[in-house]
Amino acid sequence: MIKTLHELHRPLGDSGLTVSPLGLGTVKLGRDQGVKYPAGFTIPDDFSARQLLHQARELGINLLDTAPAYGVSEERLGPLLQGQRDAWVIVSKVGEEFEAGQSRFDFTPEHARRSVERSLTRLRTDRIDLLLVHSDGSDRAILEDSGLYEALAELKQAGKIRAFGLSGKTVEGGLLALQRGDCAMVTYNLAEQDEKPVLDYAAAHGKGILVKKALASGHACLGHGIDPVRASFELVFGHPGVTSAIVGTIDPLHLAHNVATAAAVIRGH
Repeated sequence: MIKTLHELHRPLGDSGLTVSPLGLGTVKLGRDQGVKYPAGFTIPDDFSARQLLHQARELGINLLDTAPAYGVSEERLGPLLQGQRDAWVIVSKVGEEFEAGQSRFDFTPEHARRSVERSLTRLRTDRIDLLLVHSDGSDRAILEDSGLYEALAELKQAGKIRAFGLSGKTVEGGLLALQRGDCAMVTYNLAEQDEKPVLDYAAAHGKGILVKKALASGHACLGHGIDPVRASFELVFGHPGVTSAIVGTIDPLHLAHNVATAAAVIRGH
């Protein structure tokens, strides 16, 4: 059985980006405070991080998810990705900062412009493929009142970013994000399906959807003998609106299992 994702890349809506159905989340490369995982973990050293990225590429993953709020994730990825930038579709974010163990939010256009320039420097690149607004939950106010989405459209026009959208928390926000942007990142898993109308809209209008917490941040748990990863992916990839699911593992065995399971589910095996 084929256990990689190389042949399964798909368009991210109408953004012009082509991505693997699984993306690698990198919060665990940069931050171990204030994270919602069931077990503690040690941030990998550079050797282990480089091995993980190599493994992800070998398995057919081309999508990397990072953010300024992920501690030193962006700074670490810059040197780790030297010489292979074009092999990756990089997602980063604006709006949330993580400092001294605390999150703070700033949705002004000025902050977004500064944040993007800083991310470009940290990632050692000339463009961010997909930039998402890291919402605090006030999705509608951010999109309608802050001027932030307009600033992102200007950054796209300038070539600093290739596509933009919202990592939100509400159906209303997700729908607005897709109407005026390229992509929405939504929570969708066995326990939480409130944002399904956003997936339905994306499927009907050819927009991109990234799923966060597809495995409920490692909390997915089912009855005896049922593989929670397979059940989760059957739900996620069973919806035609889903482009890709972001999975934030740093365990090579988990990564290989996730990829093999996703490949089998998508291929219908």
